[in-house]
Amino acid sequence: MAITGGCLCGSVRYEIDAAPIVCRTCWCRFCQKIGAGGPSVNVGFPVDRTTISGALTDYPSTADSGNAMHRRFCPACGVHLFSEAEARPNLIFVRAGTLDDPEIAKPEITIWTAEAPSWACIDSEIPSLEGQPPAPK
Repeated sequence: MAITGGCLCGSVRYEIDAAPIVCRTCWCRFCQKIGAGGPSVNVGFPVDRTTISGALTDYPSTADSGNAMHRRFCPACGVHLFSEAEARPNLIFVRAGTLDDPEIAKPEITIWTAEAPSWACIDSEIPSLEGQPPAPK
């Protein structure tokens, strides 16, 4: 079963032939900016099982964890779709809101809670970390 998704305007589409490795909600400041004030929900997949069609713009940056990151978005509608850490070239993280079936994204952990604003709604039913978790296996 393929997992599919894409951007708002449809210029970028993807297909993933693998189950999610990890799903997490992130409250780092970068994700808050991507989420326009809230967290981002990110689903990790094997990069070698991911096929992307359409042009992407790459925004290289350094995460709060110190990891060199590549955040990719649609140049037409501006939707952020993917992030990849140079330290983990085997993984690609997909923004859950871009999945055709958002039920695939069930966060297992909330990260970077130390950066969340006081009004953040953090699910107490799942584990949380104040910073960066270890890399998924």
